[in-house]
Amino acid sequence: MTSPDPDHYHADLQTDRPHPARVYDYLLGGKDNFAADRAAAEQGLKVNPNARTAPRENRAYLMRTVRFLVDAGVRRFIDVGTGLPTSPNIHEIAQGLQPSTEVAYIDNDPIVLTHARALLTSTPEGRTSYVDADLSDVDRILGAEPVRHMLDSGQPVALLLYAILHFFPDATDPYGIVRRLVDALPSGSYLVISHITDDYDKPAWAKFQQIFRAQGIDTQFRSQKEVEAFFEGLQLEHPGVVPILSWRPDTPPEFTDAQVALYGGVGRKP
Repeated sequence: MTSPDPDHYHADLQTDRPHPARVYDYLLGGKDNFAADRAAAEQGLKVNPNARTAPRENRAYLMRTVRFLVDAGVRRFIDVGTGLPTSPNIHEIAQGLQPSTEVAYIDNDPIVLTHARALLTSTPEGRTSYVDADLSDVDRILGAEPVRHMLDSGQPVALLLYAILHFFPDATDPYGIVRRLVDALPSGSYLVISHITDDYDKPAWAKFQQIFRAQGIDTQFRSQKEVEAFFEGLQLEHPGVVPILSWRPDTPPEFTDAQVALYGGVGRKP
């Protein structure tokens, strides 16, 4: 079953300005990006070559955490900051293990919306949907029909925030945003986060941050303790908030924690 949110199918793609989802696509080797996105990415890579490693390892972390959640009995996923479709998508991973899984994808980039059909290819037993919303628009997210459907079920829901919170400086109250979303989840639900850190190389990431801010993309990189703070009131699954290479790896890592520069964790709501 599929159910798109058609509100903004004709929105301006704003191809003259870089967008995090399209920059991320370029860093992953994708083709759904524009000159402004490529220019911003290449400028960032000049001052911090490790910026290309982070997205690729984040994808591997995504796959591990989704498999973990399915094994833990989760059948409903809300992915905020979806980005452009990159196979395997979350529904492909989860429904490959449990066909009845439901996934709600949420993003605010019009070009992601134009690719929503790739995200809406569900198993007959399951459901995928797309909601056009920004992480900061909590009311719109919680009020969307696919999300309400999941929350009203009373069954555990996984809230996935992969590589998105570092685009929300403290002034935007990211901790309050996450708290409101988690508060709406049923007991037994999960929060998953991955987040860029500058703990390993502050000068390089500071230069990267300056370039992206000049392009209109604000960022704030956080320490391990600051990322842990997003899980306040939740029970962290082993091994806690750690460099993502150390979060239940399938194989020995090819890179160092400094090269990846991402913290990740999974927390369960009591």
